[in-house]
Amino acid sequence: MREAVIVEALRTPIARGKPGTGELSAFHPATLLGLVQRAVVERAGVDPLEIEQIVGGCVTQAGEQSNNVARNAWLARGAPWEVAGTTVDTQCGSSQQANHIVSAFVKAGTIDAGIACGVEVMSHVGLGANVIHGPGFFQPAEWPWDSSPDQFQAAERIAKRRGITREDCDRFALRSQERALRARDEGRFAREILPIDAPVLGADGKPTGESRKVERDQGIRVSTIEGLAKLAPVVPGGIHTAGNASQISDGAAAILWMSAEKAKSLGLRPRARILWDVVVGSDPHYLLDGPIDATKRILAKSGMKLSDIDLYEVNEAFAAVVLSWVKVFDVDQEKLNVNGGAISLGHPVGATGTRLLVTALHELERRGGRTAYISMCCGSSIGTGTILERLG
Repeated sequence: MREAVIVEALRTPIARGKPGTGELSAFHPATLLGLVQRAVVERAGVDPLEIEQIVGGCVTQAGEQSNNVARNAWLARGAPWEVAGTTVDTQCGSSQQANHIVSAFVKAGTIDAGIACGVEVMSHVGLGANVIHGPGFFQPAEWPWDSSPDQFQAAERIAKRRGITREDCDRFALRSQERALRARDEGRFAREILPIDAPVLGADGKPTGESRKVERDQGIRVSTIEGLAKLAPVVPGGIHTAGNASQISDGAAAILWMSAEKAKSLGLRPRARILWDVVVGSDPHYLLDGPIDATKRILAKSGMKLSDIDLYEVNEAFAAVVLSWVKVFDVDQEKLNVNGGAISLGHPVGATGTRLLVTALHELERRGGRTAYISMCCGSSIGTGTILERLG
């Protein structure tokens, strides 16, 4: 089997997912994704016709994000129509799975070059917007599973199961913000972020004709443990708040994949590869505990130990999700989400899987590390896992 390698990886800044106040809220999702699709090709210096397929993740495939947004994004930039596109839905793990698929296509010889990517503009298309004909989660009367009714309830169940407290969650959230602030101020994100010229909207929500340069993540903020402690829980009597759960966000990310032979023929440097990847089902009662099941599966398949791995990126959908994973595997938290996560940076759900891979790769390069593990919880009770290896 051939070797599939990453030759370029970029993301947009992550903006607040609020109409008007979000710095990327003037963009149609296809336009925003098209910017970063085009950027990975241009930065690599590759003819767009070298790309054979694009696979993109998007969670809420409705309205502006419907009708195969990964393909439409490519066409929106005036790119060659010959390049095919597919949009996948693995819930929050959608664009992580997109990378698994493109890597597998390259390894199998189906394509020589492709883009894995993801987008979510939550200021335009909110979670659940694709549910127009009744409940979105199919659960017939004979359904045998004790399912969590929603994600916040699931996070509370996970916290109770693992003995995780409100203070634990707030302290984890504070650390996420502090690490993101440090990473931003030290310029750690500069290489991975594609600066965006964003239209400015007026009070009426329409473009003013002016633009502004957006090159920093908008959700990072100064926090204190006292301030976090004052926030009301979303579930009455619960421990999760707007301060220790992920932010609603807008953003996109893309990774350019090639066979090692193709990269060599084009004079491009292979930067990383996937050693192992998994997507697994998890217990619907806990809904979001998938990173634990995914980690168990990927360690069994690979024969590796978490202690063998240099960095961990476990998506901060809720503080308890990550803390549950930490408790089960007793990991070194100095390796975990070293530049913050979705609590501080934001969580544009369809883009986050690729964003995590982009951030992990650039951080490995920055510190000279070799491997990173990326995992996410996902709606529909799924967990994802990827072991990424830096090359060179």
